[in-house]
Amino acid sequence: MQVFLETRRLVLRRFTMADVDNLVSLDADPDVMHFVTGGMPTARDEIENELLPGFLDYYEQFEGYGFWAAIEKATGEFLGWFHFRPREEAGPDEAELGYRLRKSAWGKGYATEGSRALISKGFTDFGVQRVVAETMVVHEASRRVMEKAGLTLVRTFHQPWPYPIEGDELGDVEYALDRADWERRQQAGRAGAGTPGEARG
Repeated sequence: MQVFLETRRLVLRRFTMADVDNLVSLDADPDVMHFVTGGMPTARDEIENELLPGFLDYYEQFEGYGFWAAIEKATGEFLGWFHFRPREEAGPDEAELGYRLRKSAWGKGYATEGSRALISKGFTDFGVQRVVAETMVVHEASRRVMEKAGLTLVRTFHQPWPYPIEGDELGDVEYALDRADWERRQQAGRAGAGTPGEARG
């Protein structure tokens, strides 16, 4: 198992071709796929022949970027994935954050925990200057994760979407965090860490 990073509760590791069943199971849940394909599952042959080989390709092309399988430390269970990758049509120092987790992992802070760890590693180890994430306006849970991870709303925009769902006419949102802002927050957090009665996040 090639581990990329660890958090208190998660291991983020490289995918292998042995993960086909994990991805098929993840994408078979219509609730997981609601904001992705309107609830339609991803076909097994697509995962085996296109999606997963694409994940593996990232490790060869980009140092420090890719799709990472999220494993729960306590159980060894596959929870889903995170991606941290170069953003299309952007500079090499701008990264896109994303995640897709099983329903059993929702509401437990895993998406925030993994996102914060990837953002930190990107800024400290790989020279990333800006992290960006996108979701639909109506995807409130994903927006909360972005906000808890430290990203702030940049814009609302509209793009063609082949899977109509309720609220899609409201468009999409982009959230972002610059390295300078992240560093200021880290310094402020360290400065206040020892203050009696002050919450630590």
